[in-house]
Amino acid sequence: MTSLLQFSFSPVAGHPRRRRQQQRIVASADRQALFSRIAPVYDNLNDVLSLGQHRIWKRMAVDWSGAKEGSNVLDLCCGSGDLAFLLSPKVGVDGQVTGLDFSREQLVVASSRQKMQSKACYRNLKWVEGDALDLPFSDCYFDAITMGYGLRNVIDKYKALKEVYRVLKPGSKASILDFNKSTDELRTSIQGWMIDNIVVPVAAGYGLAEEYRYLKSSIQEFLTGEELEHLALKAGFSSAKHFEVGGGLMGNLVATR
Repeated sequence: MTSLLQFSFSPVAGHPRRRRQQQRIVASADRQALFSRIAPVYDNLNDVLSLGQHRIWKRMAVDWSGAKEGSNVLDLCCGSGDLAFLLSPKVGVDGQVTGLDFSREQLVVASSRQKMQSKACYRNLKWVEGDALDLPFSDCYFDAITMGYGLRNVIDKYKALKEVYRVLKPGSKASILDFNKSTDELRTSIQGWMIDNIVVPVAAGYGLAEEYRYLKSSIQEFLTGEELEHLALKAGFSSAKHFEVGGGLMGNLVATR
């Protein structure tokens, strides 16, 4: 399998813009297929690989979103729904949580988790299959937006942030959690060592070594915290602050419209 950020493209005849568009379609399809393949073991692997710490980081991301009782919120690139399930009790029975993902298999897992839970607030959850670069919502629709480990994997990060800005109400926040691309060489080397010697071997036990090998290159091709702040401001947000969490291995961008 080709890694997420090192695709082999077939030549496309015609104008360079047309070629770029075709390349993006192929890349997006490959990423969608990857996340569909890992869906059955995604939650279990997250627990194992982070020693459960990802749950702490996700709670922090939800808190930074500013979601509160009665809010209408979006969990973008929701995967199997971890952040959406944390948002649900925060907004309560009078609120609404929409989880959107481009992987139908991930959404099936999220829906199954919802059906297995007995909390009354979980009735406020709904799942939508969609594209982070073309959100199926009207302008100024949401009171808060979260995004966990999704921005790094979208083809056009600026366009994704523009879409987040568009559907967010004025004065509301987007909280975006992902791996941190550190400017510190020691942290970068530790992060790379952990991926090579812990993440990939553990994933190999699930038959998913190639699917998780992409992490290293995807982080290398990601943006630093400062670059994410600048990109959010360029997308229209009035303020943006990137926080390092998990000893600097993870980062959370908080952007206010």
